[in-house]
Amino acid sequence: MILSPKKLLQLVKSKKLVENLAERELTNPEGAGFDLRLGEVYTISGDAFLGETHRQTPEITLFKQHGKDKSVKIKPGDFFLVKTMEKINLPIDLSAVILPRTTTFRSGLFLRTGPIQPGYSGELTFGLKNEGPITVEIELGARFAHVIFHEIKGTGSKYRGQWQGGRVSTGKKKEKQV
Repeated sequence: MILSPKKLLQLVKSKKLVENLAERELTNPEGAGFDLRLGEVYTISGDAFLGETHRQTPEITLFKQHGKDKSVKIKPGDFFLVKTMEKINLPIDLSAVILPRTTTFRSGLFLRTGPIQPGYSGELTFGLKNEGPITVEIELGARFAHVIFHEIKGTGSKYRGQWQGGRVSTGKKKEKQV
């Protein structure tokens, strides 16, 4: 079951379900979740390794940051890792899904997201690619994604992965997956 904005706001107040929400989301959320804002933009370079037991992400470099930079121009074909300004704190009985706002994909920008597992706590990092034919400028702090929360019936399994806390990269070393 998808949770309503009224229930979500109760969980924001009682359990800090989402921290650092914009005033608009705290007073008048739209739809069935919360809009998320662009907080940081990272470039990737070098090589990556995805093995059966170990992995290494490519080199990650902070490119733009809310509060320091006004906007980022994303040319056709550009790919960035992006991080939200908001921090999610999921209890064991909730999971979440990130979707693009319609204006995001109407501009040619597509999000590359994954599920947010029960027990995850941290900012959200995912891919953003310009698959359209035009350059798109997006301000840091702009609403560009939407998160929807789902209730888990029965017993969930707590996230124990290494991305806990909003970490963006493995650094310059291979690491064993948990």
